Amino acid sequence: MAGIRRTERGFSSDLTAVVDCAKGPFFVKAMRNRPGGRRESLVRERRINAYLGHISPHLLWDVEAEDWLVLGFDVVDGRSADFAPGSPDLAPVVDAIGEIGCLQLPQIAQDWTETRWDRFASDSSEAELFRGDSLLYTDINPSNFIVVNRRVWAVDWAWPTRGARFIDPALLVLQLVAAGHIPGSAEKWAERLPAWREAAPQAVDAFAVANLRMYRAAVDRKPDADWLKAMVDACRAWAEHRGVTPE
Repeated sequence: MAGIRRTERGFSSDLTAVVDCAKGPFFVKAMRNRPGGRRESLVRERRINAYLGHISPHLLWDVEAEDWLVLGFDVVDGRSADFAPGSPDLAPVVDAIGEIGCLQLPQIAQDWTETRWDRFASDSSEAELFRGDSLLYTDINPSNFIVVNRRVWAVDWAWPTRGARFIDPALLVLQLVAAGHIPGSAEKWAERLPAWREAAPQAVDAFAVANLRMYRAAVDRKPDADWLKAMVDACRAWAEHRGVTPE
């Protein structure tokens, strides 16, 4: 083995590193093999990779032992995307989300129903607006889109789910607002995507309010997390733009 270089990405893993060796290099994600959500996220990433085409680095190998679960991917040597207004990364990021939106839902994901926003919906009928048969990425944020020249890779598929097609574009809108866009400008970027244009406005409204409730609850649990407070501000601005607020 020639060496190991720890990386900044992979916040939910116990180890992320680029490993240089005779058969490498590999980008390695490792998790202690203990029952629970974090292990399950790595298992999902292992299972979904074969269905992601060329939008995500290929999984080359995986090892599961008593103590560790380890995945080895192609190395993508680039930088995190810039979501700020005027960034040249915005168009290729939107194109990447459009490509994700065209992926077929594989059989293995049929039972991965998206439910994270259900308890923040006003009622069960609103939660039903988040259901669908699309494969969702759901982890839209600048650090998960890696730019190499003009190509964008979507990495860290920790929580792919099955749900309404508009959810990924809606999450992009929220992240753009958090990055400094006014809500109307952020939605203009989403309008490039068929999934957004075809979405029922009431479904997007319900999702905007559910996110505001979700991040408010997160701030209640972690009042010192400035990034969560910033997301509350972004959610509030987007909800107000759409003319909806939680009761």
